[in-house]
Amino acid sequence: MKYISTRGGMAPQPFCDILLEGLAPDGGLTMPESVPKVSAATLEGWRALGYAELAAEILGAFIDDIPADDLLQLTRAAYAPEVFPGPEMVPVKPLNGGMSLLGLSEGPTLAFKDMAMQFLGQVFEYVLTRRGATLNILGATSGDTGSAAEYAMRGKRGVTVFMLSPQGRMSAFQRAQMYSLQDSNIHNIAIDGVFDDCQDIVKTLAGDLEFKNAYRLGAGNSINWARIAAQVVYSFWGWLRATPAGSSAHVSFCVPSGNFGNILAGHIAREMGLPVRRLVLATNENNVLEEFFRTGVYRPRSSAQTHATSSPSMDISKASNFERFVFDLVGRDPQRVKSLWGELESLGQFDLGALKPQFEQRYGFVSGTSSHADRLATIRRVYQETGVLIDPHTADGVKVAAPFVEEGVPMLVLETALPAKFAETIREAVGIEPPVPEHLAGL
Repeated sequence: MKYISTRGGMAPQPFCDILLEGLAPDGGLTMPESVPKVSAATLEGWRALGYAELAAEILGAFIDDIPADDLLQLTRAAYAPEVFPGPEMVPVKPLNGGMSLLGLSEGPTLAFKDMAMQFLGQVFEYVLTRRGATLNILGATSGDTGSAAEYAMRGKRGVTVFMLSPQGRMSAFQRAQMYSLQDSNIHNIAIDGVFDDCQDIVKTLAGDLEFKNAYRLGAGNSINWARIAAQVVYSFWGWLRATPAGSSAHVSFCVPSGNFGNILAGHIAREMGLPVRRLVLATNENNVLEEFFRTGVYRPRSSAQTHATSSPSMDISKASNFERFVFDLVGRDPQRVKSLWGELESLGQFDLGALKPQFEQRYGFVSGTSSHADRLATIRRVYQETGVLIDPHTADGVKVAAPFVEEGVPMLVLETALPAKFAETIREAVGIEPPVPEHLAGL
């Protein structure tokens, strides 16, 4: 399995090389030369596997330069009970109205980012040790990636993390999770701006090849393909738990989306052959992605036009993973992608409205938006009806998913984080203090 750039300027490379590079040398994003296919028989044979074993099978389809036994050791370390201590790994939690939550927030930082980051921490250390190399991970976070990366990389040999975050734009809990870490290889840098400003700095430095090579820069956020590959696993896990044995029934996934990485993983799973009916993209007031799937026009907002909302991890106007989907959408034509991003640079937008029929018919994408009032009402309703407390990002997903629920098609809403991370909004919605896990009490 070799990897290429969405912009065509990189010779095919194996997984371990692109793992350490992050952004491709031509400014594009890495993608597998072809998407591996999973047969119905193979899928059925995976029903009895534990999460770590399933992860090794799926990641093994994308990684052929790490021996299978070593890869299984890495996934077992990443998804060990002491790392994800809940009674069940990625539980499916029923709600009303034909929906269930896919529980992705049982890890050390209470957010879905732990699912991929814990593997990334293991595989970075493995490859760097094997090569006798070191890496400086430069990242940008809107809230959850930062703490998930830092908790995954803390104390890892050969890895130092420099994480940029937007000053005053994260919840107090998110900020405390990051800034309280005192490990010698973890460095937090607050930027006077929004997440997109942080991400622009990361991309600019990653595009300066001389600087990147001199300072051994890598990426820990979802511009790194390994993050996406690890997130593909839980789409398969959710399907295997939401469908009966021997079934080829479809499910739909609703994904609260900011940087497009989480829903891109669902897209990759669908391309691999997972029976996915719809991929429902949920945005908050920063609805650049929803506008694209509704109109075909991709028009990122400026920093000044990016709203600060009560689902802050989605306060993003330039979705860095979106380029990977556009690469597939335009027939994997790197020159077309390069041209589109040139238009974006000069005109501030591009229009793929002519391809709009493919969004749902070919790829299963639909979309919707949610507001602060929607979040409060959804959190309150779900709590009153089921006793389940959800965070504001997950609430965006539940609200947007509702019109797309179909009889006989399970709708799995990807849980984004635990409500403890957003206590202020939870108090406003239901008037109670969300519970904090013991290991983060007093943070």
